[in-house]
Amino acid sequence: MRVLVDTHVVLWWLLDDPTLPDDVKDMLDQEPDAFVSAATTWEVAIKQATGKLKGPRDLPERVRDSGLVELPITIEHSLMAARLPRLHNDPFDRMLIAQALGDDLTLVTRDADIRRYKVPVLAV
Repeated sequence: MRVLVDTHVVLWWLLDDPTLPDDVKDMLDQEPDAFVSAATTWEVAIKQATGKLKGPRDLPERVRDSGLVELPITIEHSLMAARLPRLHNDPFDRMLIAQALGDDLTLVTRDADIRRYKVPVLAV
């Protein structure tokens, strides 16, 4: 299954958080088509810089080096994110939604607001 992993799920996976179900952890460990967005490293770095996210200083680099497939942000993604209905105001989540829709990916998330969009979701 081609999946795009939401930021909180990536962090749970990297930090071996028991919040993440074992079957999802196993999938991320083994799935060759598990993607991480450039928006995720950006979000982690910004939240660390503002003090909203604790963790190792090199957490954004850990996300980058996680072995998940990098998904760059394109102009098409940005246009799609800007044109999404205003059901969710988080710009990082809106980008992930646009990327999942534009690249035919299932978004792995716990965020109930994301499920309000017509995007394939694997709820954790």
